[in-house]
Amino acid sequence: MMHPSTTVTPGHDPDMGTPLRESDVVVTLEIDGQTVTVPAGTSIMRAAADRDVNIPKLCATDSLEPFGSCRLCLVEIEGRRGFPASCTTPVEPGMKVRTQSPALQDLRRNVMELYISDHPLDCLTCAANGDCELQDMAGVTGLREVRYGFEGDNHLHDAKDESNPYFTYDPSKCIVCNRCVRACEETQGTFALTISGRGFASRVSAGQDQPFMDSECVSCGACVAACPTATLQEKSIIAMGQPEHAVVTTCAYCGVGCAFKAEMKGGEVIRMTPYKDGGANEGHACVKGRFAWGYATHKERITKPMIRSKITDPWREVSWDEALDYAASEFRRIQATYGRESIGGITSSRCTNEETYLVQKLVRAAFGNNNVDTCARVCHSPTGYGLKQTLGESAGTQTFKSIEHSDVILVMGANPTDGHPVFASRLKRRVREGANLIVIDPRRIDIVDGPHVKAAFHLPLRPGTNVAMVNALAHVIVTEGLLAEDFIAERCEDRAFAQWRDFVALPENSPEAVSVVTGVAAEQIRGAARLYATGGNAAIYYGLGVTEHVQGSTAVMGIANLAMATGNVGREGVGVNPLRGQNNVQGSCDMGSFPHELPGYRHVSDTLVRETFEAAWGVTLQAEPGLRIPNMFDAAVHGSFKGLYCQGEDIVQSDPNTQHVAAAMEAMECIVVQDIFLNETAKYAHVLLPGTTFLEKDGTFTNAERRISRVRRVMAPLPGMADWEVTIALAKRLGYDMPYTHPSQIMDEIARLTPTFSGVSYARLDEAGSLQWPCNDEAPDGTPIMHVHEFVRGKGRFIITRYVPTDEKVTPRYPLLLTTGRILSQYNVGAQTRRTENVAWHDEDRLEIHPVDAEDRGIKDGDWVGIRSRAGETVLRAVISERMQPGVVYTTFHFPESGANVITTDNSDWATNCPEYKVTAVQVLPVVQPSAWQAQYSTFNRTQLALLEAAHMPPEPAPAK
Repeated sequence: MMHPSTTVTPGHDPDMGTPLRESDVVVTLEIDGQTVTVPAGTSIMRAAADRDVNIPKLCATDSLEPFGSCRLCLVEIEGRRGFPASCTTPVEPGMKVRTQSPALQDLRRNVMELYISDHPLDCLTCAANGDCELQDMAGVTGLREVRYGFEGDNHLHDAKDESNPYFTYDPSKCIVCNRCVRACEETQGTFALTISGRGFASRVSAGQDQPFMDSECVSCGACVAACPTATLQEKSIIAMGQPEHAVVTTCAYCGVGCAFKAEMKGGEVIRMTPYKDGGANEGHACVKGRFAWGYATHKERITKPMIRSKITDPWREVSWDEALDYAASEFRRIQATYGRESIGGITSSRCTNEETYLVQKLVRAAFGNNNVDTCARVCHSPTGYGLKQTLGESAGTQTFKSIEHSDVILVMGANPTDGHPVFASRLKRRVREGANLIVIDPRRIDIVDGPHVKAAFHLPLRPGTNVAMVNALAHVIVTEGLLAEDFIAERCEDRAFAQWRDFVALPENSPEAVSVVTGVAAEQIRGAARLYATGGNAAIYYGLGVTEHVQGSTAVMGIANLAMATGNVGREGVGVNPLRGQNNVQGSCDMGSFPHELPGYRHVSDTLVRETFEAAWGVTLQAEPGLRIPNMFDAAVHGSFKGLYCQGEDIVQSDPNTQHVAAAMEAMECIVVQDIFLNETAKYAHVLLPGTTFLEKDGTFTNAERRISRVRRVMAPLPGMADWEVTIALAKRLGYDMPYTHPSQIMDEIARLTPTFSGVSYARLDEAGSLQWPCNDEAPDGTPIMHVHEFVRGKGRFIITRYVPTDEKVTPRYPLLLTTGRILSQYNVGAQTRRTENVAWHDEDRLEIHPVDAEDRGIKDGDWVGIRSRAGETVLRAVISERMQPGVVYTTFHFPESGANVITTDNSDWATNCPEYKVTAVQVLPVVQPSAWQAQYSTFNRTQLALLEAAHMPPEPAPAK
């Protein structure tokens, strides 16, 4: 399928009426005299659409199963009485169908007349005018008059529901087609909508006739997209009118990587609609990608470069030239004074592959060192290490769509409904279809026990005991003879397997022994292990609850061991699948953002690889790895690291042990931050370079399934320069030229130098829509499933994963364990979502605590509580919740004033330094005032905002002489 490189038509994508059916059996029939051949199970409506015959419809749409309620799609079938609905009637061999006749036209017109008899005739002033299927069908059926209805009972004065900040519900325009209800069920899986009342009184309702904001609605927008009238309508459309063109691009929130149409008027975004041909999302979205894009034009955007000598000085707005000259001169001064290794850079997981590639190239070629790192250090660096060691490649093995073939789904340390909601909808759908679900998580997350999805097993382990749990699962598989012996013999290293098998068979790894450590009953562990090993195609999906531990890399290797031991690698419906947090965290790793690896995960010490880059870049590269982010902080505090270029990451808010990070920032002499807002890191900066949002970018993102997708600029960069241009300009001032004139040229260089990307180009991406790496001569169309015939490393390698308890233990002084995570409406450090209406759902971070722990401490719901660890103290409002287990508390980290990372420690993974965010020993007690850190932060924040405001104030007039 050809995908557009620039613009497409706004509004609804071409609609085939009913979903595509796949079958090895084909059926040939005749429609309006034309011969049509389609897969068995295809509806007459879709078969007709294949021949560009568009049968009228209202309740039917190709994203939902056929419903057959609107009666507009009636057809005539030779030899059959009556007028069957084409959406619910499957094709049959030799069938002869007529889609047009005088009788059908009369029937359809009469049906339309009934709809319009209880519908406002305000088309000219209706927000959906020009994008209304009801309006279209009135024209198709030739409706010219409405003879009845307006003088009797009607719904024309029903009250609107304006409670949702992003869309309105106008029941007076509802035709009860059920599309919104079915979208909520089939596409989203929330079941928040229903049809209340009977007969004439029937209307769509959220929850139990509640306002949308009081119901279980998660504002994914599936109902709005499905609505054929103006019943459910975006408020942006109501305010600004219909768009006139659209551009296909990729969402800049989580690692699912949804494709969207940015629907525009000139250079202004009117709405974002999920793109049906998006490989990752197939026309679905969540509240963030669908609606929370207003931050791109927020009044707090930084649009002018600024500089200052000290962080206590006011900011001074300057030209791009002055800002870049100053940054370059400071970096040169620091290196001349303190040495080549005294500066470094941090790439962004929110920026494009091309921008990230340039930053790591800037550090290696212009700074002359390998002091470059990325936020994957603090989230999924154990994934890269663990999967590389066992399977041979630092990425997940499947497509998201692969879950449609899973019989058992094991979710460990991830909360898909909050962190990866579009993937979660796929997961919930598959569980409703009959797949078994295993959840390993300290909290009772939504998918454990909901009204429509229920886990077969929930293993609520104690935080920090992942490796013990994985070993116990493996113990059952080994000792009960559940191994995939043939797969192991053919695909895995014999000696390593034998050593691992003997290790996990030890009594210390039995569920009975491990239950003491994890707090999970042995029979539950055994049941889950048996189900995973024997239940058919079994897939593992995991998140930061696995990686952000001192044994994060060990746990990832243990997960890979489980998959290999049961043969669940290399085909649809199985695999090892890390759920990456940010939109391009996979891409930032692919592009060589780690201090020890060049693009494509090749070590800097590899002479041949290094020589390839040296020849292409025209410089000599260092063979020794540089500093990781924690090393940079430590070196700054000790006085040897003095300068930092930080693009698009808020390390002060997102990294652990905030007070240590702040001390490191204060110790540096020049910090250059490139970002869209004055974030927490920028408050410590000396040079602030305005960044751009995804709406202002050309480039690519790579999602958690290795899918490379185009990001297309839909509006001019507000600062006047795109991020990639800024990096090039800085490099030039440091004496290193990067002669690119468009991001496509950067991708061409990436492809030339990176074997897994050698088949990638903008032309190929425009043609294919997206490509999953490896994409090269061996796989010209990309690689949806990894490790099909053999592992990337050749033979799979089992690795012994001995459980070593974390040093972070509960004590009488710190008797509770704190773990952290995300919530659906907010994203990461919240810099984007906090500047949208998403704050209507979550406007502060809170501490979840079990009723038993709350009662022991005299804490009531909503009380302010102090959370103290050995690293620091903060104060949050308490939420008493049985989602927690006794002894464990939980919070999010989306608001800087919350100070969630003030209390997280600097414990980290043994292999990668990924911080142990998920295990912090704390005490929680009622308090009546903010913590000392929060008071200090409040003062510092006010000061920095005032210093920013000073940059916008006109200079005082000179005193009169």
